[in-house]
Amino acid sequence: MTGATTSSELRQHNLLRVLRAVHDGEARITRSELTRDLELARGTAAVLVGDLVNARLIREEPAPEPQRTRGRPTAVPGPHPDGPLAIAVDLREDAWTIAAAELGGRLTVLEDRPHDENPAADVLAELAAAVRRHRADLAPRTVGVAVAAPGPVREGRLLDIPHLDWRDVDAVAALDGALLDNDATVAGLAEARRGALRDASLGLHLHIEFDLGGTLVVAGNPLPGARGTSGEFGHMPLTGTDVACACGATGCWGVEVGGNALLRAAGLPVHDHARALQVLKENKAAVDEVAAPLGVGISALVNALDPGVVTLSGMGPGILDMSMDEVQKTYLPGLMTFRREQPPAIIPSALGTKATLIGAAERVFDAFLTPEGLTTWHNRANTTV
Repeated sequence: MTGATTSSELRQHNLLRVLRAVHDGEARITRSELTRDLELARGTAAVLVGDLVNARLIREEPAPEPQRTRGRPTAVPGPHPDGPLAIAVDLREDAWTIAAAELGGRLTVLEDRPHDENPAADVLAELAAAVRRHRADLAPRTVGVAVAAPGPVREGRLLDIPHLDWRDVDAVAALDGALLDNDATVAGLAEARRGALRDASLGLHLHIEFDLGGTLVVAGNPLPGARGTSGEFGHMPLTGTDVACACGATGCWGVEVGGNALLRAAGLPVHDHARALQVLKENKAAVDEVAAPLGVGISALVNALDPGVVTLSGMGPGILDMSMDEVQKTYLPGLMTFRREQPPAIIPSALGTKATLIGAAERVFDAFLTPEGLTTWHNRANTTV
């Protein structure tokens, strides 16, 4: 069922199917494969691709390898050099990164700089100004902005970052209406679209930076929760600690896992991201101290949520690389007996440090690859699609 009731609506529906297939396939799928996978007639596929090329949404390049089937050589539809761009922002407690992503997902980092952390209004005003500069530089190609933020995002706009004492900040208003989401949520979305959760029907993703958050990914999409704040696993009392957390709760798992926990284990001041990364690479004793409660918490979540696989991004891959043995020592004993027979694997993100940027860009393209997005592009570019 397409929902299309007219020939024009059906054509637009098929144009979007082709665009989505190009994007999801990372601009590596040939026109012949698209025709087959979307169950289109060859002539129909040729017309649709031609329309998208004329609209400066895609262009075709020769296939990188010789064709093994009989018939005319095929080509690979990919991003047009004048085509749509998503601006993705990874806002961290002490810095931000701004990148542009083209159709197919390829990222180009535009800016990476520290910020002064407080007050929230000043930080967000500076970030908004930086985004406006990049939008102006890339105009008219930009089709949206999404920001990944290191704290709960309520109702799509209200941001809390407990470590910085940011409370009820209307970040969407401050950021000129940008899409806003939690960093762990979009990292999980990226992993489901382009990483290690791509084939998982149900996966658990954890994102570790100064604090710890995550998301449960079901059939390729993070579960949002009633107010959009699900996945705050770092604020669950999973390890028995009685330490107060900046979020207002006591006993949070994230107090014992993450960048600040690494710094405390090394006897260093907290809230220093660069130093936390140094500890992660050089101080196995400190990493082991964080790895043990990480394994405990993961076992509790696996018992409760029954994921097929667990993925870690942010500092998570570094913890696994340095101290997987310590994670396993507490993870396996914490599992219910029947789960130990085939325990869900704990694996690093396939996307590295770019997971949050990739996920933020996906949010923009999800909004763009719609009838409304296509119409807006047509009106802006004065093309026929």
